[in-house]
Amino acid sequence: MISPYLRKFRIGFSAVVLICFVLVVADFKSLIPEKYINYLQYLQFIPSALKYYDLKSIAATGFLVVLLLTLITGRTYCSFLCPLGIVQDLSSRIGGKLRKKFRRYGFKKPHTVVRYSILVLTLGITIIWGIYLLTLLDPYSIFTRFMTYFARPVILLVNNLFSTILGKFDIYSLNHIQIKGFDLVAYLIPVTFLLLIGLLSLAKGRLYCNLICPVGTFLGLLSKVSVIRVRFSESKCTRCGRCSVDCKSSCIDFLNYDIDISRCVDCFNCISICPDKALSYSLISSGSKEQVTDERRRKFIAASILMLFGITRLAKAQEKPVPVPKKESTVKENRTTPVCPPGAGSIEDFTKRCTACSLCISACPNRVLQPAISQYGLAGLMQPVMDYHKSFCTYNCTVCTEICPTNALKPLVLEAKKLTQIGKSNFIKDNCIVKTEKTACGACSEACPTKAVYMVPYEGNLLIPEINNEICIGCGHCEFACPVKPFKAIFVDGNTVHMAAKKPENQKSDIKTPVEFPF
Repeated sequence: MISPYLRKFRIGFSAVVLICFVLVVADFKSLIPEKYINYLQYLQFIPSALKYYDLKSIAATGFLVVLLLTLITGRTYCSFLCPLGIVQDLSSRIGGKLRKKFRRYGFKKPHTVVRYSILVLTLGITIIWGIYLLTLLDPYSIFTRFMTYFARPVILLVNNLFSTILGKFDIYSLNHIQIKGFDLVAYLIPVTFLLLIGLLSLAKGRLYCNLICPVGTFLGLLSKVSVIRVRFSESKCTRCGRCSVDCKSSCIDFLNYDIDISRCVDCFNCISICPDKALSYSLISSGSKEQVTDERRRKFIAASILMLFGITRLAKAQEKPVPVPKKESTVKENRTTPVCPPGAGSIEDFTKRCTACSLCISACPNRVLQPAISQYGLAGLMQPVMDYHKSFCTYNCTVCTEICPTNALKPLVLEAKKLTQIGKSNFIKDNCIVKTEKTACGACSEACPTKAVYMVPYEGNLLIPEINNEICIGCGHCEFACPVKPFKAIFVDGNTVHMAAKKPENQKSDIKTPVEFPF
């Protein structure tokens, strides 16, 4: 199921659940019958389990329903039925409104040892000494403490305010109710958890659920064998990284098409935001993990051999200093499309949203972003454009995507940026000094962080550049490094629509390209 309505359904359903719980706490006149309150509490995991342990009654088997639900659908309890989980979703959304970076989560490795240690410790203490630690960490208990200690007094205060106002008009439908506080020591635990969970959810989404909460950890274990789950379609995924950025559980490793089901709370944000419909919520099957075809294997092996061969031969070329060209190049670079910054998605979307505020230009640490004059046309005057004659786009930098106030440059996690192809390299052999001056060079290959540019045999002992545009991301390292003037022997032509480059064999690059080359 790929429908974007999954997320809307989750929001609507959880909103109803939260409102019902708030009404129960706000019902200081006891207008809601007790049986309806019991219906609401029936599916709360820890209260139901403890009640069943005490009464052995069918009326207290809600925790079994939750277990069955988890085995079928995964951790839907955490997003649909847990009031504390719903409040955390609301808090993280508020955090995203206050500061954009709060909503940029990205994949994080699971704190496996911490999670399961807390679960084992909680179960052990519960068995040996009693349920205090269990109820201390139980999400439903934490929520009701929040409501009792903090929300209910506010509700009573509002009631008394309206009661006073209406009383002046001889309307006494609301009674003044005395607000009684608690011993200050009693507020210590609720305040501690309020600050802990509040701050974590504001900045880190569902970190409490996937790090401390014993219910979340236990249901996460069961969800590993759930029959319905969120999964990737590798053939559709372009590795844009938006799913990972929007995942409040930080459980989507889009580079490896992998979702940590034990941490996924089935919020369906990823399905809603995916522009390629590469994520779905569906039954698992033996064929759910797409297999790499023989053709793709052959291409990968061939590319790897070319890269290894080029790097090996380049090592010899690097022994010689890079020469300064003796004459100017003559073949003009045939640029058809400007290169717009990563995160734009496409030139059309970018130019529509960009207000030419120049924040990204001023923030760019390498000064590769320059105000456009005619590259985007008259409507795009002063909007940022990549100028690889002046500099290059740093491989490990996402500053421009983080500072854009209009979302013209959408946030990209670093792993996604490294696979976003904003342009493709083009080689002009007639400009290359290897051909024109019979001189060894290889500066473009040395600078390329993905090794999309590599050296191949040319004449005698000379090597000449060759390009694998499948792994080229259009960063401009090669163009900036090329020593020939006024026209480069290698240049980047922009992509009208940004694409996904294939992952290089060695994703981690140790190359540290200097701001200025020594030639």
